[in-house]
Amino acid sequence: MTLIELINHDLPILKPTDSVGQALDWMEENRIGQLVVADADQYLGIVGEDTLLDFDESDLISEIQPQLMEVFVSDYEHIYESLNLISKHGLQVVAILNSEKRILGTITANEVYKNFSELLGTSEVGAVLVVSLKNRDYSLSEISRLIEGDNAKVLSSYYSGNTHADPLDEENAAKLTLKLNRENISSIVATLERFGYMVEATYSHEPIESVEQERYDMLMKYLSI
Repeated sequence: MTLIELINHDLPILKPTDSVGQALDWMEENRIGQLVVADADQYLGIVGEDTLLDFDESDLISEIQPQLMEVFVSDYEHIYESLNLISKHGLQVVAILNSEKRILGTITANEVYKNFSELLGTSEVGAVLVVSLKNRDYSLSEISRLIEGDNAKVLSSYYSGNTHADPLDEENAAKLTLKLNRENISSIVATLERFGYMVEATYSHEPIESVEQERYDMLMKYLSI
């Protein structure tokens, strides 16, 4: 999904000739604390509600120095690219520029989060599991193969680890978070543990039994014979 697909055409872009009062009204109407400023199609930056409140409502936007004029995204970029900017600068709105640096529109942080959430499959029913592993043991294709062998699929994955670390560094553990399309994943957990992967946590509406519990049950069954 490219960012141009997320342009919010209903969100106004401030002009230098707009008044502070008009800008504050638009912010209240759209329930947002920032708006992009542009002169024709030239991006000038972002102004926030806190800044506007220091001025009289009759003052013009041209009298205010917008911030973050170097912070924007390009129309061809993926939604991932905007997440870092939003987090780093505390943005509620982001300007989208074309290759000629002309503004095409704006997107809101809420829309980015909503669409990113859909990409991660959070709206789908299924369990989440966290696998702890060394950098050198990371192989999404191998882990996916084991999961798919149990008639389940990986809807999304997130790997958190130091990709520049020495793969032989045993102290450098990473985490792989997986969203699956199934809630009952006891057998999947058992399979992963059987192949040497450490399942650190599981999140599901159904109880998860570890491979140790499975072995314990088998022993109890054997002793009762």
